[in-house]
Amino acid sequence: MSRSLPVVGGHRTGFGATLRSDNWWAGPFATFLGLSAFVAYATWAGLQGDHYWAGSYLSPLYSPVLFTNPEVAGAAPIQHAWFGTFPDWWPAFVPASPAILILIFPGSFRFTCYYYRKAYYRSFAGSPPGCAVGPLASNRKYRGETGLLIIQNLHRYALYFALIFIFILAYDAYMGFFRDGEFGVGVGSIVLTLNVIFLGGYTFGCHSFRHLIGGRKDAMTCGNPTLTGKAWRLANIFNRRHMAFAWTSLFWVGFTDVYVRLVSMGVIEDLNTWSN
Repeated sequence: MSRSLPVVGGHRTGFGATLRSDNWWAGPFATFLGLSAFVAYATWAGLQGDHYWAGSYLSPLYSPVLFTNPEVAGAAPIQHAWFGTFPDWWPAFVPASPAILILIFPGSFRFTCYYYRKAYYRSFAGSPPGCAVGPLASNRKYRGETGLLIIQNLHRYALYFALIFIFILAYDAYMGFFRDGEFGVGVGSIVLTLNVIFLGGYTFGCHSFRHLIGGRKDAMTCGNPTLTGKAWRLANIFNRRHMAFAWTSLFWVGFTDVYVRLVSMGVIEDLNTWSN
């Protein structure tokens, strides 16, 4: 009597089944914890609506400030808000937090990112959880971007908003070197500047950005590259480190908000060259 082999296409069948002997689960598990922690914290911080401003430091989770409530502790001053104070028609059941109005834009860029797509496919959907590892549902047909996650095709459009936010955050970092018209340097200034650098590396290494620059061209002059060719090559440098920039920038956004929040609350003191 013949026996059926427990492999199909060289792989074992069943969720998590594999011939691999390494700790293949460590990556997806760390991704699950990291993304879950950031989403939980960003949601909590975005709903608070307070302590996002300290001196001249503005949390990136709240930038740009469209409306503000100067009476709230640690809120941005009214002159820093694009449209002044929160309007009278603001619904009472919605937290009066500037972050609610803007987080959807950087959030959509992250959610539809090609790298993160692989990351949460493996860590949250288990489809599959790793290379040569059995998926959660082996009989489920892969539908790619034609099913529930069809919105991921909007990544190229989310990129445009992400590019705008880079310049807005760069302006915030620049203003972080000034307090009451006086130039100075503080730990917060450096934290805000590094935040822009890491986000810039992540954004300018985006696959959609590379396509926007020169991905549509059949060929570029190799001997004397054009400005487009040079920009495309520079984007490739960032793209080769896309995963590193993705995680570094994600962590640093959260760290920057924590730093500004703690300084605003008086929990820690910002070391700086100003008198206060």
